[in-house]
Amino acid sequence: MPSANPADDTAADVDIVALLERGRTMSTPVLRAAVARLAPPMDTVAAYHFGWIDAEGRPSDGDGGKAVRPALALLSAEAAGASPETGIPGAVAVELVHNFSLLHDDLMDGDEQRRHRDTVWKVHGPAQAILVGDALFALANEVLLELGTVDAGRATRRLTTATRKLIDGQAQDISYEHRERVTVEECLEMEGNKTGALLACAVSIGAVLGGADDRTADTLEAYGYHLGLAFQAVDDLLGIWGDPVATGKQTWSDLRQRKKSLPVVAALAAGGPASQRLGELLAADAKSNDFDSFSEEEFATRAALIEEAGGREWTSQEARRQHAIAVDALNGVEMPAHVRAQLVALADFVVVRKR
Repeated sequence: MPSANPADDTAADVDIVALLERGRTMSTPVLRAAVARLAPPMDTVAAYHFGWIDAEGRPSDGDGGKAVRPALALLSAEAAGASPETGIPGAVAVELVHNFSLLHDDLMDGDEQRRHRDTVWKVHGPAQAILVGDALFALANEVLLELGTVDAGRATRRLTTATRKLIDGQAQDISYEHRERVTVEECLEMEGNKTGALLACAVSIGAVLGGADDRTADTLEAYGYHLGLAFQAVDDLLGIWGDPVATGKQTWSDLRQRKKSLPVVAALAAGGPASQRLGELLAADAKSNDFDSFSEEEFATRAALIEEAGGREWTSQEARRQHAIAVDALNGVEMPAHVRAQLVALADFVVVRKR
Protein backbone atom coordinates (compact mmCIF):
# COMPACT_ATOMS: atom_id res chain seq x y z
CA MET A 1 0.00 0.00 0.00
CA PRO A 2 1.60 3.30 -1.00
CA SER A 3 2.29 5.80 1.75
CA ALA A 4 0.36 9.06 1.83
CA ASN A 5 3.05 10.66 3.95
CA PRO A 6 6.78 10.60 3.11
CA ALA A 7 7.51 10.15 6.82
CA ASP A 8 5.70 6.80 6.65
CA ASP A 9 8.24 5.37 4.23
CA THR A 10 10.34 4.07 7.13
CA ALA A 11 7.42 1.79 8.00
CA ALA A 12 8.58 -0.44 5.17
CA ASP A 13 11.80 -1.05 7.10
CA VAL A 14 10.02 -2.27 10.24
CA ASP A 15 10.37 -5.97 11.04
CA ILE A 16 6.75 -6.82 11.86
CA VAL A 17 7.55 -10.35 13.00
CA ALA A 18 10.10 -9.02 15.48
CA LEU A 19 7.72 -6.29 16.66
CA LEU A 20 4.91 -8.77 17.33
CA GLU A 21 7.34 -11.19 18.96
CA ARG A 22 8.58 -8.43 21.27
CA GLY A 23 5.05 -7.85 22.50
CA ARG A 24 4.51 -11.56 23.01
CA THR A 25 7.87 -12.15 24.72
CA MET A 26 7.57 -9.21 27.12
CA SER A 27 3.95 -9.84 28.09
CA THR A 28 3.79 -13.64 28.25
CA PRO A 29 5.57 -14.15 31.63
CA VAL A 30 3.15 -11.72 33.31
CA LEU A 31 0.23 -13.27 31.43
CA ARG A 32 1.25 -16.77 32.58
CA ALA A 33 1.60 -15.56 36.17
CA ALA A 34 -1.88 -14.08 36.06
CA VAL A 35 -3.41 -17.26 34.63
CA ALA A 36 -1.61 -19.31 37.30
CA ARG A 37 -3.76 -17.58 39.93
CA LEU A 38 -6.86 -19.35 38.66
CA ALA A 39 -8.18 -22.32 40.60
CA PRO A 40 -7.94 -25.78 39.02
CA PRO A 41 -9.12 -26.81 36.50
CA MET A 42 -9.53 -23.28 35.16
CA ASP A 43 -5.78 -22.71 35.15
CA THR A 44 -5.15 -25.68 32.85
CA VAL A 45 -8.17 -24.90 30.67
CA ALA A 46 -6.87 -21.38 30.17
CA ALA A 47 -3.37 -22.71 29.48
CA TYR A 48 -4.85 -24.95 26.77
CA HIS A 49 -6.66 -21.99 25.23
CA PHE A 50 -3.46 -19.93 25.11
CA GLY A 51 -1.64 -22.83 23.44
CA TRP A 52 0.76 -23.51 26.33
CA ILE A 53 -0.41 -27.12 26.77
CA ASP A 54 -2.25 -29.64 24.60
CA ALA A 55 -5.56 -31.34 25.39
CA GLU A 56 -3.73 -33.96 27.50
CA GLY A 57 -1.94 -31.31 29.55
CA ARG A 58 1.48 -31.75 27.91
CA PRO A 59 3.59 -28.65 27.17
CA SER A 60 2.83 -27.29 23.73
CA ASP A 61 4.00 -24.59 21.37
CA GLY A 62 0.51 -23.94 20.04
CA ASP A 63 -0.33 -20.83 18.06
CA GLY A 64 -1.14 -18.12 20.59
CA GLY A 65 -2.53 -15.68 18.04
CA LYS A 66 -1.03 -12.70 16.24
CA ALA A 67 -0.28 -10.70 19.45
CA VAL A 68 -1.21 -7.41 17.76
CA ARG A 69 -2.77 -5.99 20.93
CA PRO A 70 0.27 -6.52 23.21
CA ALA A 71 2.49 -4.97 20.53
CA LEU A 72 0.20 -1.94 20.40
CA ALA A 73 0.15 -1.54 24.18
CA LEU A 74 3.96 -1.45 24.38
CA LEU A 75 4.17 1.01 21.48
CA SER A 76 1.50 3.09 23.20
CA ALA A 77 3.75 3.56 26.22
CA GLU A 78 6.65 4.55 23.97
CA ALA A 79 4.45 7.01 22.07
CA ALA A 80 3.94 8.81 25.37
CA GLY A 81 7.67 8.89 26.09
CA ALA A 82 7.66 6.02 28.59
CA SER A 83 9.54 2.72 28.43
CA PRO A 84 7.85 -0.24 26.72
CA GLU A 85 7.94 -2.05 30.09
CA THR A 86 5.47 0.53 31.39
CA GLY A 87 2.89 -0.86 28.99
CA ILE A 88 3.24 -4.51 30.01
CA PRO A 89 0.35 -4.57 32.55
CA GLY A 90 -1.84 -2.92 29.93
CA ALA A 91 -0.74 -5.41 27.30
CA VAL A 92 -1.61 -8.30 29.59
CA ALA A 93 -4.95 -6.82 30.63
CA VAL A 94 -6.04 -6.23 27.04
CA GLU A 95 -4.90 -9.72 26.02
CA LEU A 96 -6.90 -11.23 28.89
CA VAL A 97 -10.04 -9.36 27.81
CA HIS A 98 -9.48 -10.32 24.18
CA ASN A 99 -9.24 -14.00 25.11
CA PHE A 100 -12.25 -13.74 27.41
CA SER A 101 -14.19 -12.66 24.32
CA LEU A 102 -12.74 -15.46 22.17
CA LEU A 103 -13.73 -18.16 24.65
CA HIS A 104 -17.30 -16.89 24.77
CA ASP A 105 -17.49 -16.15 21.04
CA ASP A 106 -16.38 -19.66 20.09
CA LEU A 107 -19.15 -21.14 22.22
CA MET A 108 -21.84 -18.74 21.01
CA ASP A 109 -20.83 -19.17 17.37
CA GLY A 110 -20.43 -22.94 17.65
CA ASP A 111 -16.85 -22.72 16.33
CA GLU A 112 -15.05 -26.02 16.83
CA GLN A 113 -11.62 -24.84 15.67
CA ARG A 114 -9.41 -21.90 16.63
CA ARG A 115 -5.74 -21.56 15.75
CA HIS A 116 -5.76 -25.01 14.14
CA ARG A 117 -6.95 -26.82 17.32
CA ASP A 118 -10.24 -27.75 18.92
CA THR A 119 -11.76 -24.86 20.86
CA VAL A 120 -12.03 -24.92 24.65
CA TRP A 121 -15.76 -25.64 24.74
CA LYS A 122 -15.23 -28.60 22.40
CA VAL A 123 -12.45 -30.09 24.58
CA HIS A 124 -13.47 -29.07 28.10
CA GLY A 125 -17.17 -28.34 27.73
CA PRO A 126 -19.31 -25.17 27.55
CA ALA A 127 -19.34 -24.58 31.31
CA GLN A 128 -15.55 -24.35 31.51
CA ALA A 129 -15.43 -22.05 28.49
CA ILE A 130 -17.84 -19.65 30.21
CA LEU A 131 -16.15 -19.81 33.60
CA VAL A 132 -12.62 -19.37 32.27
CA GLY A 133 -13.74 -16.49 30.08
CA ASP A 134 -15.28 -14.77 33.10
CA ALA A 135 -12.14 -15.41 35.12
CA LEU A 136 -9.88 -13.86 32.46
CA PHE A 137 -11.99 -10.70 32.48
CA ALA A 138 -11.68 -10.47 36.28
CA LEU A 139 -7.92 -11.03 36.05
CA ALA A 140 -7.58 -8.21 33.52
CA ASN A 141 -8.90 -5.68 36.00
CA GLU A 142 -6.87 -7.21 38.83
CA VAL A 143 -3.61 -6.91 36.87
CA LEU A 144 -4.18 -3.19 36.37
CA LEU A 145 -5.65 -2.22 39.74
CA GLU A 146 -2.94 -3.93 41.77
CA LEU A 147 -0.52 -1.33 40.40
CA GLY A 148 -2.19 1.02 42.87
CA THR A 149 -1.63 4.25 40.92
CA VAL A 150 -3.97 6.95 39.70
CA ASP A 151 -2.96 6.17 36.13
CA ALA A 152 -3.81 2.48 36.69
CA GLY A 153 -7.31 3.58 37.71
CA ARG A 154 -7.59 5.66 34.53
CA ALA A 155 -6.40 2.69 32.47
CA THR A 156 -8.91 0.36 34.13
CA ARG A 157 -11.73 2.78 33.36
CA ARG A 158 -10.79 2.72 29.66
CA LEU A 159 -10.53 -1.07 29.68
CA THR A 160 -13.93 -1.62 31.28
CA THR A 161 -15.56 0.82 28.84
CA ALA A 162 -13.94 -0.98 25.92
CA THR A 163 -15.10 -4.34 27.30
CA ARG A 164 -18.67 -3.14 27.62
CA LYS A 165 -18.58 -1.95 24.00
CA LEU A 166 -17.07 -5.27 22.92
CA ILE A 167 -19.97 -7.10 24.57
CA ASP A 168 -22.43 -4.69 22.94
CA GLY A 169 -20.88 -5.56 19.58
CA GLN A 170 -21.15 -9.29 20.17
CA ALA A 171 -24.81 -8.91 21.14
CA GLN A 172 -25.44 -6.90 17.97
CA ASP A 173 -23.60 -9.50 15.88
CA ILE A 174 -25.78 -12.33 17.21
CA SER A 175 -29.01 -10.38 16.78
CA TYR A 176 -28.12 -9.53 13.17
CA GLU A 177 -27.83 -13.24 12.30
CA HIS A 178 -31.61 -13.50 12.70
CA ARG A 179 -32.47 -10.43 10.64
CA GLU A 180 -33.01 -10.52 6.90
CA ARG A 181 -31.46 -7.08 6.37
CA VAL A 182 -28.81 -5.08 8.19
CA THR A 183 -27.59 -1.71 6.96
CA VAL A 184 -23.94 -1.00 6.26
CA GLU A 185 -24.05 1.66 8.98
CA GLU A 186 -25.37 -0.85 11.52
CA CYS A 187 -22.68 -3.33 10.54
CA LEU A 188 -19.91 -0.75 10.93
CA GLU A 189 -21.27 0.28 14.33
CA MET A 190 -21.31 -3.36 15.44
CA GLU A 191 -17.77 -3.98 14.21
CA GLY A 192 -16.55 -0.74 15.78
CA ASN A 193 -17.84 -2.05 19.10
CA LYS A 194 -16.77 -5.67 18.67
CA THR A 195 -13.25 -5.06 17.35
CA GLY A 196 -12.48 -1.36 17.25
CA ALA A 197 -13.09 -0.63 20.92
CA LEU A 198 -10.53 -3.08 22.30
CA LEU A 199 -7.86 -2.20 19.73
CA ALA A 200 -8.47 1.46 20.58
CA CYS A 201 -7.92 0.61 24.24
CA ALA A 202 -4.77 -1.37 23.45
CA VAL A 203 -3.13 1.57 21.72
CA SER A 204 -3.96 4.03 24.51
CA ILE A 205 -3.57 1.96 27.66
CA GLY A 206 0.24 1.98 27.71
CA ALA A 207 0.26 5.74 27.21
CA VAL A 208 -2.18 6.19 30.09
CA LEU A 209 -0.03 4.00 32.36
CA GLY A 210 2.89 6.20 31.29
CA GLY A 211 1.09 9.34 32.47
CA ALA A 212 -0.22 10.64 29.14
CA ASP A 213 -3.08 13.14 29.27
CA ASP A 214 -6.56 12.30 28.04
CA ARG A 215 -6.15 14.22 24.77
CA THR A 216 -3.14 12.11 23.82
CA ALA A 217 -4.89 8.90 24.86
CA ASP A 218 -8.04 9.83 22.95
CA THR A 219 -6.05 10.57 19.80
CA LEU A 220 -4.26 7.23 20.02
CA GLU A 221 -7.65 5.59 20.54
CA ALA A 222 -8.86 7.12 17.27
CA TYR A 223 -5.97 5.37 15.50
CA GLY A 224 -6.85 2.09 17.23
CA TYR A 225 -10.57 2.36 16.55
CA HIS A 226 -10.15 2.82 12.81
CA LEU A 227 -7.42 0.20 12.77
CA GLY A 228 -9.96 -2.11 14.38
CA LEU A 229 -12.47 -1.42 11.62
CA ALA A 230 -9.80 -2.17 9.00
CA PHE A 231 -8.83 -5.31 10.93
CA GLN A 232 -12.45 -6.51 11.06
CA ALA A 233 -13.05 -5.76 7.39
CA VAL A 234 -10.11 -8.01 6.52
CA ASP A 235 -11.38 -10.59 9.02
CA ASP A 236 -14.76 -10.54 7.25
CA LEU A 237 -13.07 -11.22 3.92
CA LEU A 238 -11.12 -14.11 5.46
CA GLY A 239 -14.32 -15.40 7.08
CA ILE A 240 -15.70 -16.11 3.62
CA TRP A 241 -12.73 -16.47 1.27
CA GLY A 242 -9.86 -17.24 3.65
CA ASP A 243 -7.72 -20.34 3.19
CA PRO A 244 -8.64 -22.78 6.00
CA VAL A 245 -4.98 -23.84 6.23
CA ALA A 246 -4.07 -20.24 7.09
CA THR A 247 -7.13 -19.24 9.15
CA GLY A 248 -7.60 -22.47 11.09
CA LYS A 249 -11.36 -22.29 10.43
CA GLN A 250 -13.77 -24.09 8.11
CA THR A 251 -14.32 -22.97 4.53
CA TRP A 252 -17.07 -20.33 4.23
CA SER A 253 -16.93 -19.99 8.03
CA ASP A 254 -19.05 -16.83 8.36
CA LEU A 255 -21.61 -18.05 5.84
CA ARG A 256 -22.10 -21.22 7.84
CA GLN A 257 -22.95 -19.05 10.87
CA ARG A 258 -25.28 -16.76 8.86
CA LYS A 259 -23.21 -13.75 9.87
CA LYS A 260 -24.21 -10.38 8.45
CA SER A 261 -20.61 -9.39 7.88
CA LEU A 262 -19.52 -6.43 5.75
CA PRO A 263 -19.25 -8.29 2.42
CA VAL A 264 -22.74 -9.74 2.88
CA VAL A 265 -24.31 -6.46 3.97
CA ALA A 266 -22.59 -4.47 1.22
CA ALA A 267 -23.68 -7.01 -1.40
CA LEU A 268 -27.30 -6.90 -0.23
CA ALA A 269 -27.27 -3.10 -0.35
CA ALA A 270 -25.74 -2.93 -3.82
CA GLY A 271 -28.85 -3.70 -5.88
CA GLY A 272 -28.82 -5.61 -9.15
CA PRO A 273 -29.58 -9.23 -10.08
CA ALA A 274 -26.83 -10.84 -7.96
CA SER A 275 -27.83 -8.78 -4.93
CA GLN A 276 -31.49 -9.70 -5.37
CA ARG A 277 -30.74 -13.41 -5.82
CA LEU A 278 -28.48 -13.36 -2.76
CA GLY A 279 -31.24 -11.72 -0.70
CA GLU A 280 -33.71 -14.40 -1.77
CA LEU A 281 -31.32 -17.21 -0.85
CA LEU A 282 -30.42 -15.74 2.55
CA ALA A 283 -34.09 -15.12 3.37
CA ALA A 284 -34.82 -18.76 2.56
CA ASP A 285 -31.78 -19.87 4.58
CA ALA A 286 -33.12 -18.08 7.66
CA LYS A 287 -36.27 -20.20 7.51
CA SER A 288 -34.58 -23.46 6.53
CA ASN A 289 -34.44 -26.45 8.86
CA ASP A 290 -31.75 -28.07 6.68
CA PHE A 291 -29.18 -25.26 6.78
CA ASP A 292 -26.66 -27.33 8.74
CA SER A 293 -26.62 -29.96 6.00
CA PHE A 294 -25.90 -27.54 3.15
CA SER A 295 -23.26 -28.71 0.68
CA GLU A 296 -20.01 -26.96 -0.11
CA GLU A 297 -21.50 -26.01 -3.48
CA GLU A 298 -24.40 -24.19 -1.82
CA PHE A 299 -22.05 -22.08 0.28
CA ALA A 300 -19.83 -21.50 -2.76
CA THR A 301 -22.86 -20.21 -4.66
CA ARG A 302 -23.60 -17.66 -1.94
CA ALA A 303 -19.97 -16.55 -1.84
CA ALA A 304 -19.96 -16.12 -5.62
CA LEU A 305 -23.11 -13.98 -5.48
CA ILE A 306 -21.59 -11.79 -2.78
CA GLU A 307 -18.56 -11.24 -4.98
CA GLU A 308 -20.63 -10.65 -8.11
CA ALA A 309 -22.74 -8.06 -6.28
CA GLY A 310 -19.58 -6.19 -5.28
CA GLY A 311 -19.47 -7.07 -1.58
CA ARG A 312 -15.93 -8.39 -1.68
CA GLU A 313 -14.46 -5.37 -3.48
CA TRP A 314 -16.41 -2.87 -1.35
CA THR A 315 -15.07 -4.47 1.83
CA SER A 316 -11.50 -4.43 0.50
CA GLN A 317 -11.85 -0.72 -0.26
CA GLU A 318 -13.36 -0.08 3.18
CA ALA A 319 -10.39 -1.78 4.82
CA ARG A 320 -8.05 0.54 2.92
CA ARG A 321 -10.16 3.60 3.79
CA GLN A 322 -10.18 2.80 7.50
CA HIS A 323 -6.43 2.15 7.34
CA ALA A 324 -5.87 5.63 5.89
CA ILE A 325 -7.99 7.26 8.62
CA ALA A 326 -6.08 5.35 11.31
CA VAL A 327 -2.67 6.39 10.00
CA ASP A 328 -3.79 10.01 9.63
CA ALA A 329 -4.86 10.07 13.29
CA LEU A 330 -1.23 9.55 14.31
CA ASN A 331 -0.51 13.10 13.13
CA GLY A 332 -2.33 14.33 16.23
CA VAL A 333 0.31 13.00 18.64
CA GLU A 334 3.94 13.99 18.91
CA MET A 335 5.97 10.81 19.24
CA PRO A 336 9.40 9.45 18.30
CA ALA A 337 9.69 8.82 14.55
CA HIS A 338 10.54 5.15 15.00
CA VAL A 339 7.43 4.59 17.14
CA ARG A 340 5.23 6.21 14.51
CA ALA A 341 6.85 4.08 11.81
CA GLN A 342 6.08 0.94 13.83
CA LEU A 343 2.44 1.95 14.33
CA VAL A 344 2.11 2.60 10.60
CA ALA A 345 3.75 -0.76 9.84
CA LEU A 346 1.31 -2.54 12.15
CA ALA A 347 -1.58 -0.86 10.35
CA ASP A 348 -0.16 -2.03 7.03
CA PHE A 349 0.18 -5.56 8.39
CA VAL A 350 -3.45 -5.64 9.50
CA VAL A 351 -4.68 -4.83 6.00
CA VAL A 352 -2.49 -7.31 4.11
CA ARG A 353 -2.59 -10.29 6.52
CA LYS A 354 -3.89 -13.69 5.38
CA ARG A 355 -5.10 -15.06 8.74
